[in-house]
Amino acid sequence: MQKHTFISGLAFVGLMAILTACNSTQSIFKQGVRKFDNGEYSLAIKDLQTAVTAGYELGRANYLIAESFRMSNRFELAVPYYQKALENGITNPEAPFNYAFALKAAGKYAEAAAQLEKYIASNPTNKVATEKANRELYTLKAIDIIQQKKTFYQIKNLEKLNTAGAEFSPFVKDEDLIFAATRKETQYKNNGMPMTGIYKVKLAENYDETGGEPEIFSPALFLEGVNEANVTFTKDGKTVVFARGNTGKKKGTADVDLYLSRFASNKWTEPRLIPVSDSAAWDGSPAFSRDGRTLYFCSNRPGGVGGIDIYRANMDASGRFSKPVNMGKDINTPGDEMFPYVGPDAKLYFASDGHPGLGKLDLFVATRSQGVITIENLGAPINSRFDDFGLVYLDEDMKYGFFSSNRVGGKGDDDIYAFEDESVGLDSTQIAELEKLPLDDPRRRTVGKPEPPKIVNYYLAGTISSNETPAALLDSAIVKIFEISADSLVGQGVSTGGGVFGTFPLEEGKDYSLLIEKRGYITKREPFTMAGKSIPQIFRKKLTMDTTFYVALKMDRLAVNKTFVLENIYYDLDKFNIRSDAAIELDKLVQILKDNPTVSIELSSHTDARASESYNNKLSQNRAQSAVDYIVTKGIEKERLIAKGYGESRLIIKEAKTEEEHQKNRRTEFTILSY
Repeated sequence: MQKHTFISGLAFVGLMAILTACNSTQSIFKQGVRKFDNGEYSLAIKDLQTAVTAGYELGRANYLIAESFRMSNRFELAVPYYQKALENGITNPEAPFNYAFALKAAGKYAEAAAQLEKYIASNPTNKVATEKANRELYTLKAIDIIQQKKTFYQIKNLEKLNTAGAEFSPFVKDEDLIFAATRKETQYKNNGMPMTGIYKVKLAENYDETGGEPEIFSPALFLEGVNEANVTFTKDGKTVVFARGNTGKKKGTADVDLYLSRFASNKWTEPRLIPVSDSAAWDGSPAFSRDGRTLYFCSNRPGGVGGIDIYRANMDASGRFSKPVNMGKDINTPGDEMFPYVGPDAKLYFASDGHPGLGKLDLFVATRSQGVITIENLGAPINSRFDDFGLVYLDEDMKYGFFSSNRVGGKGDDDIYAFEDESVGLDSTQIAELEKLPLDDPRRRTVGKPEPPKIVNYYLAGTISSNETPAALLDSAIVKIFEISADSLVGQGVSTGGGVFGTFPLEEGKDYSLLIEKRGYITKREPFTMAGKSIPQIFRKKLTMDTTFYVALKMDRLAVNKTFVLENIYYDLDKFNIRSDAAIELDKLVQILKDNPTVSIELSSHTDARASESYNNKLSQNRAQSAVDYIVTKGIEKERLIAKGYGESRLIIKEAKTEEEHQKNRRTEFTILSY
């Protein structure tokens, strides 16, 4: 008896130890999630790695670690964690998208393309991300072409200045090199590195030997507990604009703004927030034009093309700024455009991960000729598969300059590099000699005027068939195409005996809606976007070329008692209020009812079988009624709608075991009652 009691006691102690360990791991995991939500990515990584080691929530923990590395700009480190997250069943629709860009940063281009194709095939609802994914597929195909670009650049790491920390965003003023560096005492919880400050150091006679111990640029532009970077000066050098943020007063990327200071009485004045900043957005990377009358800056404020965009605002003689204007889709993409700089040639240089490039951020130059803007990648060795950004020229001849990069072979995180363009000052004969160098020689660069832009005419055509097995090609269907932003009819046609329709003209970057009508079938709308489908200049081989996109459209027969499942209608646990993601899907049903004004429907809600029958009946009825009430608020007559909750009485999978199987049972449907 004593022996059995003793063994039972040991088992109890062991069980308690296991439960304690589980509770401890769960607590650490929750701490990691909270730190992730607060943007404390380095701290989050430590806690989440502890959870992974204990085998806890492997899918979500690995994904949040990967996201932490991505959000703190350490893409390459995120790769194995995205892979493990996907292997452990993470279902976040953005996972393949983010994984693809991490793979690209690691130089795994084929694998990155495969993940992007997987993401696009999932029919994502995020329009901006879809456009970026489509553009990135073009970019991955263009990498070989970009790598063969002729350059005459020589680059050198400023080894006497750079450290194991980050040095970046150089700016040349008088005899000083001004830059940002992670040299403050306060640690930035986002990436675990010291906060950034603005410093200066004297330029060496041999500019690529610049280094030594830098000093703080100005006490007025130096606060210990914040990040400060990216200076730009007016032409007279007496006004400076810079970025300051991450104070902890605001959450996330909204906590960065632009400040202005003036040089008076031999010192810089206390900086003041300038009105072009949006308190609810990230605003940074300021750059004055050569005359100091235009301020370029970057922002992720609403209404942009996507990601971080470049904006401009005029400044008058009294220092007042005009309303900021987005630089448009020629320059901005669904990705990020940052670190603008107006060179001595009056051209706009900037970094982007949205235009075809070798890595995360590449350096580009925008040229305007006869009202048309062309974008040119500066090529290797200035660009690499890592972040390359913050270019400035040292001289008016544009022979020498500096830029930032976190490429392999540097001294730390971001380093400052010096560059020399060996083609500057050479005559045509000397350049011809350089042209004879091998393609992989880093001193080759295309010189002369940029090529004229090549024009692509885009068109849309397709087929219409019944949504049946076997499908029948449908003739006499009326097809109308509308340009959404202008709410204008672009074209109209009728399908032929082979179900063929077209051809309609399209414009780059526009969103369209196809309206298809045929007697005996449900009138439907089908979206089509040109987002991400424009052919980059690098692939355009002729001055003018035509490209036609083809779509295969299917129509459903109009029949009483025909039922359709509404995808992605989710409710919070035990609740029936309409969430924002469900509203998006219900809006599609609203459009169907508007396009088919004689149709009346039953909208039904179904639950899984994990609660009592009476509870599920009540919950499903409430959910169905909430959906109907929402649809009525959108202008649909309530007489056309009946709400019906079926609870668990119509299970698709009767012995559901997995969450995915339960989700198939928890569905929302509509059934045609009359037409």
